[in-house]
Amino acid sequence: MNFLSTFVTFQNLHEVRRLCHWGPVIALSVIAICSTMAILDSIIWYWPLDTTGGSINFIMLLNWSVLILYNYFNAMFVGPGYIPLGWKPENQQDTQYLQYCRVCQGYKSPRSHHCRKCNRCVMKMDHHCPWINNCCGHLNHAYFTSFLLLAPMGCSHAAIIFIMTMYTQLYERISFGWSTVKIDMSAVRQFQPLMPFSVPAFAATLFALGLALGTTIAVGMLFFIQMKVILRNKTSIESWIEEKAKDRIQHYQTGEDFTFPYDLGTRWLNFKQVFTWSGTPKGDGIEWPVHPKCHQHTLTIEQLKQKADKRVRSQVQYRAVEDYNGACCPISKGLQTFFRTPCTEEPRIPLNKGDTILATRGTKWWMYGDKVLNEEHITVGERVRGWFPRRCVEKCHYDTAASDSTSVKKLTPGLRHATLSTVWRLHLISFYYFCKNKLLASNYIN
Repeated sequence: MNFLSTFVTFQNLHEVRRLCHWGPVIALSVIAICSTMAILDSIIWYWPLDTTGGSINFIMLLNWSVLILYNYFNAMFVGPGYIPLGWKPENQQDTQYLQYCRVCQGYKSPRSHHCRKCNRCVMKMDHHCPWINNCCGHLNHAYFTSFLLLAPMGCSHAAIIFIMTMYTQLYERISFGWSTVKIDMSAVRQFQPLMPFSVPAFAATLFALGLALGTTIAVGMLFFIQMKVILRNKTSIESWIEEKAKDRIQHYQTGEDFTFPYDLGTRWLNFKQVFTWSGTPKGDGIEWPVHPKCHQHTLTIEQLKQKADKRVRSQVQYRAVEDYNGACCPISKGLQTFFRTPCTEEPRIPLNKGDTILATRGTKWWMYGDKVLNEEHITVGERVRGWFPRRCVEKCHYDTAASDSTSVKKLTPGLRHATLSTVWRLHLISFYYFCKNKLLASNYIN
């Protein structure tokens, strides 16, 4: 019992609950089906104890299964690493360049973002992956990417076994008319184990082949996407931030020269920031090596600019004209709304007729935004945001400037400036942060 207690703690048992989610259930089911069928079919096709080739084939198959599960469970249970609750930078002056997280009651360090699913601020967050039911971030990025590499390789090997098993078993039973297709099977037919290849076995092998090929294509594409951002020392979120930075500079013609701060110049240096021989990535998740032209808060200052830009340009006020109960796929709101529901785990917000919503983005049938709350909810710092059907709201056509005195008091603290939308105000904000950026850069140089 003492030996088990060193490994099984309350925190470990809490992490095991991550398996109780549709993502890990599906992922592990696919791994189990492909691995089991590949082992059984390899026994039928290429008996491992009779030839050297059969032994190598069987050992490689087991090796794929072990490595895939090792990296998968590490990606899930090691986790991305979280910013400590209530974290503040050592230099209090740096807080003006950081965003504050009201949920974690602390500041977000550079490259960190708050995950609503994990309910924590994640170090170097790339995305929340439903297949591991955890975030992909600083500590588990290498394990996650290794899993994305090994899964297609293992499934490709399994697919070859499935194809050759069906070919060898059906070759002498069914005439396909393949007069030109001849494969020498003398080596694998030296010993045939007593394991029949029946119709159910054929159906199971065909099903496993479909899973293996689908996994190879889908997961292989994800691997190339991940390697693309890793070789640039970016995350998926930071790639989007960089695109928005270029769009903001071009739109307002500020004359700024934005350089992504974490690209170290060569792909090899960027690669070594994630993959190490020890398995632990470089850095503490708080401070990062940066480009010579940048400093620790280059990206966070750009995020503040984009946040101000979003408040001015993106948020449009809507008023609810229909009640909505918050259902994921509301059939009562029309077939298009039912079938075009957003494929995301972001929440839906219930609406009552007359509610005011500040929309930030949307599709043809759905919209995403923040509900304007009353004074009681504002006092406790509550914020309600999520998706809702577009047909349930209509755009407010009255002048928002005339209603500033009444509506701005109803907004949450993070949205108080949303109704004060003027182009000149954004120019002043951009100029203010631009001067701060230049001043901070000069302080770092000195």
